[in-house]
Amino acid sequence: MEASVKRKKFSISSLTYKQQKILISITFLFVPVLLLILFTYVPSIFMFGYSFTDWDGISPTKNFIGLSNYKLIFSSPDYFRPFIVSLYYIVAAFIQIALAVCISYLISFRCRFANLFKGVYFFPSLINSVAISFIFIFFFRPGSTLDTILKLLGLGKYIQLWLQNPHLINVSLAFVSVWRYIGYDIVMFSAAMQSIPTDIIEAAEVDGANRFQQFIHIIIPGISTILKLLVFLSITGSLAAFEIPYIMTGGGNGSMTFVIQTVNFAFQNYRVGLASALAVILLIISILVFVIQRIVLQSRGA
Repeated sequence: MEASVKRKKFSISSLTYKQQKILISITFLFVPVLLLILFTYVPSIFMFGYSFTDWDGISPTKNFIGLSNYKLIFSSPDYFRPFIVSLYYIVAAFIQIALAVCISYLISFRCRFANLFKGVYFFPSLINSVAISFIFIFFFRPGSTLDTILKLLGLGKYIQLWLQNPHLINVSLAFVSVWRYIGYDIVMFSAAMQSIPTDIIEAAEVDGANRFQQFIHIIIPGISTILKLLVFLSITGSLAAFEIPYIMTGGGNGSMTFVIQTVNFAFQNYRVGLASALAVILLIISILVFVIQRIVLQSRGA
């Protein structure tokens, strides 16, 4: 007796609901995860390996030199001096977050045209860094937009060489960074505030809480998760500031950031091994910032 075995064709409908969810999730995640591995994790592994070599980025040979690059970096404070410039961006980042929280609060509750304001604030985040940099190069140029505005307001005596004065250049660049990224923070905070139940706010109003008390005791705790995330991203972003200062000043006149220094070592001095070691150190510092932030917030019960 011959048994004929018919193979059933595979179909999603034959799976259980849970299996369908798992299959669909894997399908949608496959390409993004693959791209993340290929263009983030694999290059990071190679970068870590390059940091133990004297590779110049061109030669096919890579001589293993152990920890020599790291010893060179930690033996000279000059390699860490660009972090002083990062302090300007860190201070600006906290100002940016504070302004974003306040503006979000003002436009999220009982504000007409709230979506219009959000769109206006968010628009700079959509503009390419190169375009923004060229806009503000013209804006800060002597005798250009900013100087003209100051003259019209009768403040001509305060006109400075905004991108040539070593004492002002980083303040000017940090201002550009705030102008670009504050809209993103506003949208994130606004979304978090709208997720707070209105019943809680109405109950606080009935109990006699004013707007400031609602802001401190209801709004801030309600957006704490997004607030912690944006604080971390702002600090690490400040340490890794690159596009705006690189395009506007090239890192000159006291505006050299750590990433610009790393790029210059890799592509101008052809010291890819040393540049990779610098990049690894920046990665470790970012991880330490995250760990310290977690410890501080947990100790305060946040």
